[in-house]
Amino acid sequence: MPPSLHQIVAAALALSSLSAQAVPVTVQLRGPGGQPLADAAVAIEVKGRTGKTSSAKAEMGQRDRQFTPQLLVVQTGTAVNFPNFDTVRHHVYSFSPIKVIDIKLYSGTPAELIVFDKPGVATLGCNIHDRMSAHIVVVDTPTFGRTDDKGQVAFDLPAGEHVVRSWHGGQKSPNLQTVKLDVPAGGGPVALTLAE
Repeated sequence: MPPSLHQIVAAALALSSLSAQAVPVTVQLRGPGGQPLADAAVAIEVKGRTGKTSSAKAEMGQRDRQFTPQLLVVQTGTAVNFPNFDTVRHHVYSFSPIKVIDIKLYSGTPAELIVFDKPGVATLGCNIHDRMSAHIVVVDTPTFGRTDDKGQVAFDLPAGEHVVRSWHGGQKSPNLQTVKLDVPAGGGPVALTLAE
């Protein structure tokens, strides 16, 4: 049975009210000395938007004997592929508590994707090329990003108080830091300072 006009209008109003509540916000992460933190993972926990995914896919490639990207941010439950674009073979591994990985010497693309089913930070390396390293940050929210060279990342968020979980390669701890984010009714820039 097709939806009635009343149901269509109600659905359209609900969608427009949700989008009207979101305001553009630029989050800037700063270190303890006030310096912008580039290439940092930022995850915003908005009420009602947390949880795992079962359909997302991502890629952590190897090119020119480096991981690309150096930092990959994904939602919990994301399946990650590890294609090797180099002419040499790689042996990708991680001993991180959130995901142990051991992809033996290979070329091309591994047959199976690896599902990251726990939040946290996985540090990757290559058993053949010691200088190769990268990180996969896994978060329990679909609202996430990576900061640019000015330490900034943009979101559309509802006004109010949210929780930010963030991580950057220069911090001492492998755990994501938690900071409170107050989004003003009109949105705009918000600077957050991390502890380490």
